[in-house]
Amino acid sequence: MADVSLKEVRKSYGKVEVIKGVDLDIKDGEFVVFVGPSGCGKSTLLRMIAGLEDITSGTLEIGGRIVNEVQPKDRGIAMVFQSYAIFPHMSVRENVGFGLTIAGVAKEEKEKKVMEAARILQMEHLLDRRPSQLSGGQRQRVAIGRAIVRDPAVFLFDEPLSNLDAALRMDMRMEIGKLHKQLDATMVYVTHDQVEAMTLADKIVVLRDGVVQQIGAPMELYHNPANLFVAGFIGSPSMNFMDVEVVERSAEGITVKAPALDPVTLPAAGRDYASMAKGKLGIRPQYLSVSKNGTAGALHGTVALVERLGTETVVNVELTRGGRIVAALSEDRPLDLGSQIALGFDPARAHLFEAA
Repeated sequence: MADVSLKEVRKSYGKVEVIKGVDLDIKDGEFVVFVGPSGCGKSTLLRMIAGLEDITSGTLEIGGRIVNEVQPKDRGIAMVFQSYAIFPHMSVRENVGFGLTIAGVAKEEKEKKVMEAARILQMEHLLDRRPSQLSGGQRQRVAIGRAIVRDPAVFLFDEPLSNLDAALRMDMRMEIGKLHKQLDATMVYVTHDQVEAMTLADKIVVLRDGVVQQIGAPMELYHNPANLFVAGFIGSPSMNFMDVEVVERSAEGITVKAPALDPVTLPAAGRDYASMAKGKLGIRPQYLSVSKNGTAGALHGTVALVERLGTETVVNVELTRGGRIVAALSEDRPLDLGSQIALGFDPARAHLFEAA
């Protein structure tokens, strides 16, 4: 396996720059996920690593070797596509071994590698079937098997589960996670689904408009988002934001208020708020709870929508003094539409961002 290093990598189509100077180091054996909204450049960046897109400027290294001008077949990578890209007229066995056939690998060696990939993916019983006889999840296993037999330095996955239904996505997510541990392989995975990113990744790269917003472990991004975009993108339901005004500072913390929020003091936690007069307060829905009137930092409003999910209740609240907030309460609460509610939170779990 191999390290992957991107240094000031850029991609332009004419005058339009879509990847704007990405610096990233992926360690040998690491599972890295590119995540972000549609059009953020995550698939383009993956295709640049694969050699399917030219690099406008910057340097790409795989295993310590600069590969900017190296053909895809010579980069030591294998790619699994969203559309499976398997041949309908070939059996599973022929599809999995196709790359080895093209490479001129001896028949016995090819059969050995195909059987090993089938064993890893638990699809020995499918080898003589055609793709039309397979389910979506089985077809994706064939595509992954074709990548495994190449014994690549780096596996690349381009939204491989987006064509599957929810239950199958969960199953395949588990399979890919087990595959990573079994092969101890370097894997780079693109998705717009943050659940996939949070559950699979050793390290997440959050992209927006071709710019890296933050790189870190899943829970690091969840608990310590670098900016408003990351805070709002990571986590479901999305983080609540409201405009606040600073009313007092001290060594212990900073006190803020808003029309819909009673004054509350947030611990400084080593942050410098000296120049902040206004900001954005972020509160995750999971950190809100029903509180009594008069509690510091309480948010008062009217229940506008209740979604009962069994283990939690998601409540949309129209705040009394303007705005809306979402709370994910940890139990099935008997809340009525139109009823009054007060929500509180632990100030240590709130985030304060510069308004810009």
